[in-house]
Amino acid sequence: MAKVYTATGRRKSSVAQVKMTAGKGNITVNGKDVREFMPYETYVMDLMQPLTLTNNEKAFDIDVKVTGGGASGQTGAIRLGIARALLEYDAPNEENEDSYRKILKRAGMITRDPRAKERKKPGLKAARRAPQFSKR
Repeated sequence: MAKVYTATGRRKSSVAQVKMTAGKGNITVNGKDVREFMPYETYVMDLMQPLTLTNNEKAFDIDVKVTGGGASGQTGAIRLGIARALLEYDAPNEENEDSYRKILKRAGMITRDPRAKERKKPGLKAARRAPQFSKR
């Protein structure tokens, strides 16, 4: 049985559970092929970044279950999940100069993006948008 590397990624209100096994480079998201699931090719390129940086595009089969948010948030969550799964795979080599941790950290793939929608405040139309001022 092949070893399964699991990780969770979050972005905005999206949560992605990633399962990574040795394979041929197939990525499935919620049971569909990634190119079928994601509306734009740029999203696919974005979530493939950790694999591209570590030269693992064809080394792993990745199965993702993602919920919540929109396409952009889900892409960011999947990307973080893949990066974390790669770190789990490369854990024994963490001290080496060419470890995945150093590569991914330099590219900013390990840090969870904390930006989320700001809450609406009372008396305003949105988080900061005030009602239009009328002199008369």
